[in-house]
Amino acid sequence: MSTLSEKLAHSLEVLKTLQDNGIVAIRSKDLTRADRERLTRNGFIQEVIKGWYIPSRPDEATGESTAWYASYWDFSASYLSQRFSHEWCLSPEQSLLLHVGNWTVPKQLLVHASKGDNKITSLPFETSFFNVRYKLPKKSEIIEKKGLKIYSLPSALIKCPHQFFKQNPTDARAVISMISDASQVLSVLLEGGHSMVAGRLAGAFRNIGRDSIADNIVKTMKAAEYDVRENDPFKSPSPILISQRSESPYVNRMRISWHEMREEVLRNFPQLPSRQINLEDYLSRVEEKYIQDAYHSLSIEGYRVNVELIEKVRTGDWDPDLNKNDKKEKNALAARGYWLAFQAVKQSIKTIIQGKNAGEVVKSDHSDWYRNLFSPSVISGILEQKDLAGYRSNQVYIRRSHHVPPNVEAVRDLMPALFDLLKEEQEASVRIVLGHFFFVYIHPYLDGNGRLGRFLMNAMCASGGYSWTIIPVEQRDAYMKALEEASVRQNIKPFCLFLSKLIEI
Repeated sequence: MSTLSEKLAHSLEVLKTLQDNGIVAIRSKDLTRADRERLTRNGFIQEVIKGWYIPSRPDEATGESTAWYASYWDFSASYLSQRFSHEWCLSPEQSLLLHVGNWTVPKQLLVHASKGDNKITSLPFETSFFNVRYKLPKKSEIIEKKGLKIYSLPSALIKCPHQFFKQNPTDARAVISMISDASQVLSVLLEGGHSMVAGRLAGAFRNIGRDSIADNIVKTMKAAEYDVRENDPFKSPSPILISQRSESPYVNRMRISWHEMREEVLRNFPQLPSRQINLEDYLSRVEEKYIQDAYHSLSIEGYRVNVELIEKVRTGDWDPDLNKNDKKEKNALAARGYWLAFQAVKQSIKTIIQGKNAGEVVKSDHSDWYRNLFSPSVISGILEQKDLAGYRSNQVYIRRSHHVPPNVEAVRDLMPALFDLLKEEQEASVRIVLGHFFFVYIHPYLDGNGRLGRFLMNAMCASGGYSWTIIPVEQRDAYMKALEEASVRQNIKPFCLFLSKLIEI
């Protein structure tokens, strides 16, 4: 080993020790100057602000944001704790978003700190911290979530401004649904004499169908001689009445979003007149699109494929004994997996056209699609069979996206709920748009989510008689931008319009 390699190996060992100790926000003093410069020069760390670094990957292109978004919340927790010791917490609004599982990276993170200086700290990719000198609540009103100090749920609800409910209706309704009994908020309301807030919360609970909690708040506050005037802080009625039984806030948030978004889909997606589908003719037309579909879908994911490679794979003219580090051969593996998955999706479509509920079919079959997609990688030894067993067991991040997919535990709750929504949905157009969107939003697997999301979309197309739809690689940027708008700002219209221009009636 050369001297240079030995030095880099030593620096990497130092970095690994820091990471093993859970350190994501790396200070200059955590590394010697030589280690810091060597790791920076070779792309293993990158500077966030002067004197602070995060781990990165050497193969990331200049200007790539993935390392930053993946490290954002861990960096925030470490940096803020170093700067303000224990005397800080995130704003009530941001606290509520985290309570309900919305880990979208904000443009600006509002921080309350007893020794704040009311200044902005600029961060990569137009993000920032804004710390405000603020008297912190009692210690009992602050909790920790993944190292971040946030307001407890009752305190955050009481201290957040009324605009939160209008600006974040989906999150606000999901947060309200986490309260199962009026006693959770009444003690804080009574202690602070929050009569106006009590009226707002009572109205919010009634909006989602929790009348008993609303009545209890009003009656208890009035019994304590507070003048409470109930008012609904939302702009409109709740799209659904939320079950009284305890459910994951992730699930409630998705159900609310689905019903809000479906109205936008119905307004903007072409509706197909009811007609009889000829099974053989439909499957034949799907098969005719295979080469074009495989090329575009794989290219969107960054694989370099061409018609010749796709044809070789389809006819079995490929060698599974591959060099694991050869990009050309990995492209062949991806193409072979796509062909196998495509055959499985065609069988699912056959079952759907024969009359079985589309949501039930996809619930039953999507794991087969996934296994077929990656079985060539198992054969070649790149993956182990256990890697294809079930949903992901680690957190994932999406390249260049502010959206942080739900955690591992939430995925287990969300996927059955998604299939229930698909099963119950009567409009094929809604199943097409929202089925694809929520699948990639949840990101249930470590890899292949985009391809599987497009397969799911086309299974839903078949359920309504729409033709198999191909998303061109040339429109990848518009496609990703529309998905980002829906994920981060809950605005499904751009994605709906994007698909409506591609769909064949």
